[in-house]
Amino acid sequence: MIVLFNKPFNVISQFTDKGTDKSTRETLSAYIDLPNVYPAGRLDRDSEGLLILTDDGTLQSQIANPRHKTEKTYLAQVEGSVNDRDLVPLRQGIRLKNGPCLPAQARVIKAPEALWPRNPPIRYRASVPDSWIEIIIQEGKNRQVRRMTAAIGFPTLRLIRSQVGAWALDGLEPGQFSVLDKPVISPLNQRRARR
Repeated sequence: MIVLFNKPFNVISQFTDKGTDKSTRETLSAYIDLPNVYPAGRLDRDSEGLLILTDDGTLQSQIANPRHKTEKTYLAQVEGSVNDRDLVPLRQGIRLKNGPCLPAQARVIKAPEALWPRNPPIRYRASVPDSWIEIIIQEGKNRQVRRMTAAIGFPTLRLIRSQVGAWALDGLEPGQFSVLDKPVISPLNQRRARR
């Protein structure tokens, strides 16, 4: 079984909270009541979007393990006015404090039209513009996309994972999930056509 879940902001990517501040940390169990499915990879508490869950341990490992180079697509709202030249270091493979990142695909995009409001909203400052970037990576280092945008001078304000391999959000609202039958051929490294 494969579950596509649109993880809301401020929800941790596990079914039980092992943290110290349990009174305010919402978990997957508030949204998903299916037996024997587990997250394939993770999505930070302050990030939103596509989280895949499965009951297949092999598939879970393929999605989560960086050696399989599963592409993950993120939409990042960043502080500042980004242009194409600013993204060159990301495309070349930027170096972070814990080592180099593989080259990413990165492009400036318009603000997504069908985007749900975030609760709570991002901070807004009339004197500071913001931009949107689509970033596709094949790794999954801790807070990688946020650290990548900060390293080029554009801190991330909002981060949404829209796609993992060929699986995409496809209209799922925050907190909604859909259950797929397990495919005969894994779509992990197939890319959907860009819109």
